[in-house]
Amino acid sequence: MVIRTYGTVDAERQKAMSGLEFVQGLADGTLPLNTIAQTLGYDVVEAEAGRVVIALTPSDAHLNPAGTVHGGLTATLLDSCMGLAVQSMLERGITQTTLEFKISLLRPITPETGPITAEGKVLNCGRRIGTADGRVTDGRGRLLAHGTTTCLIFPA
Repeated sequence: MVIRTYGTVDAERQKAMSGLEFVQGLADGTLPLNTIAQTLGYDVVEAEAGRVVIALTPSDAHLNPAGTVHGGLTATLLDSCMGLAVQSMLERGITQTTLEFKISLLRPITPETGPITAEGKVLNCGRRIGTADGRVTDGRGRLLAHGTTTCLIFPA
């Protein structure tokens, strides 16, 4: 079981790691997850070069006024898994940020949906731009949402 801590990783420490080392540190608990992960209750559970998986169990705290999980939560999961997938491809001293992303919400998510995962996979990673896609699925493998991102790559 991974013992979680939350916070930020010092910029100098981040610069000393490859993107894959950084993302794997988030997944294995040797690095703290960002505080939005704590606030929303998600976890980085898998990380390899070009692929990152985030898990969350929806609760009543995630609901919009209509009684379904707020689309912003789904957007955050997709933005996070896709951006981290791009980060996993980068050399030491290089980082990325989201330039734009698009998502499509296909099925309602509720607490009754049970655990969900968001999986991001790199489509292309160049010197200045990285692209990835993401899929949110439930425990039965049903596609709940999907998205794409374009990330700007630059020196940290």
